[in-house]
Amino acid sequence: MFRRTGLAGPLVALLAAVLLCSPASAAASAAAPDRTTPSADAACGPLAPGGSGAARGAVAAACAQVAANVWYTWGGGHGERPGPTYGQVDPTDPASEHDPERLGFDCSGLVRYAYAEATGEDLLNGVASAQYYTHRAAGRFTAAEGLAPLLPGDLLVWGTSQHVHHIALYLGAGKMVEARQSGTRLMVSDVRLNGDYFGAVRVDPGPATGHVFRTWGTGVWTKAEPSTRAARVYAFPGPTTIRVQCQKHAEKVTAEGYTNDAWSYLPDYRAWVTNIYIQGPAWLDGVPACTF
Repeated sequence: MFRRTGLAGPLVALLAAVLLCSPASAAASAAAPDRTTPSADAACGPLAPGGSGAARGAVAAACAQVAANVWYTWGGGHGERPGPTYGQVDPTDPASEHDPERLGFDCSGLVRYAYAEATGEDLLNGVASAQYYTHRAAGRFTAAEGLAPLLPGDLLVWGTSQHVHHIALYLGAGKMVEARQSGTRLMVSDVRLNGDYFGAVRVDPGPATGHVFRTWGTGVWTKAEPSTRAARVYAFPGPTTIRVQCQKHAEKVTAEGYTNDAWSYLPDYRAWVTNIYIQGPAWLDGVPACTF
């Protein structure tokens, strides 16, 4: 199955725990910081050479918010435009009780704001998982590669392919700037490579490249292979902009009143999705056939 129906409750829980930087999930990566500490004292700024002008500008924008002693607030930064907003109470975290009174950011809200300030464009308007899987990626790095290939402004993520729960901006020298959890201010932290550090993505601030399409439906799973029986990789929570590398004829799928044997390979997810859930014709115009 590719589309989940009647899952309003579980979907809300997923958004709460996965997409809005749940403190409970962050605690899985490392011990929680002292919530009484208002902000970190470490220097904030690019701590290594390299990185695009936009990436270094994003770091500067995030660091300006650290200097301003801005709060983490659950759900903050996801308004109509990039910028701090008042948060919400996270039912899983008693420390969030004052978040509706605090103007600030959650982890993905800060990343969205930082790149919008640096580029003048709302490039990363989404939650942590959408930001990691962005079609505006210039490069991707696995957890096994560590920090060696990373540059200031790269986005670090924690979780799994199905459950990205936290995102931060790399500064260099093993440091990052992040909105970590309720009860704390924005801060500079040591990169937590233990636990469930998943990898990193480098943002391409230029025009989107490749064959760009948009999905439809909710809870649409991508697959490790072009088959309904293959392992699940990631579920689109709603309509999502994607980059398609190629397409092929494989398992025939019937869903939503359509039948199609065409599948598309999505390089940003390293996964496949049936063309049924991609807006456009059954065989996508202009997209080459896969040779693998």
